[in-house]
Amino acid sequence: MYDLHTHTILSDGELLPTELVRRAAVLGYETLAVTDHADASNLRHLVEAVSSVRESARCYGVGLLVGVELTHVPPSLIPAFARDAKKFGADIVVVHGETVVEPVAPGTNRAACACEYVDVLGHPGLIAIEDARAAAEHGVALEITSRAGHNRTNGHVARVAREAGCLLVIDSDTHAPSDLMSKEGRWAVALGAGLTEAESREALSVDINRLLQK
Repeated sequence: MYDLHTHTILSDGELLPTELVRRAAVLGYETLAVTDHADASNLRHLVEAVSSVRESARCYGVGLLVGVELTHVPPSLIPAFARDAKKFGADIVVVHGETVVEPVAPGTNRAACACEYVDVLGHPGLIAIEDARAAAEHGVALEITSRAGHNRTNGHVARVAREAGCLLVIDSDTHAPSDLMSKEGRWAVALGAGLTEAESREALSVDINRLLQK
């Protein structure tokens, strides 16, 4: 199992990175990305802080991905910030998409989908088909999320991704211990988004290394 979108006390989560990793290990996760909310004020710090936990994650048998979630960053600055995150050592860059429950700046989805340094567009809301096609072209995965509120548009995201040929990932956007999903919970989120069983299996078994080596 994998989760490419989680938060710790380094932003607005409840757990230390190591505790989050441990809880994920107990649930059977093989890959976990720690992607705390980032902007210009903390980008380098987050990458350096999470990088220090790699050895602890190895001890628990979890492949830790050091990441950030660029959050409410002006769309015009997303490419530069995503590039900087990778330069600082981030394995994965998530962008906080245009969810319907927050005032995300219009154009955020488009900027993320067209950026070579972005890996996942989190909770992209009512994403436009042309933006989804850009995501498919640039290897940006769209997220199906279990996060309350953000998950209101999962069905739309699934439908648009199917039409555009986008890669889908299933994430929790974990902030609290109870947010981490079991294997059965992940399956339910995928099917609940309107994915077929075959599409669900594909989304739940994404080759993460391939996604990040675009």
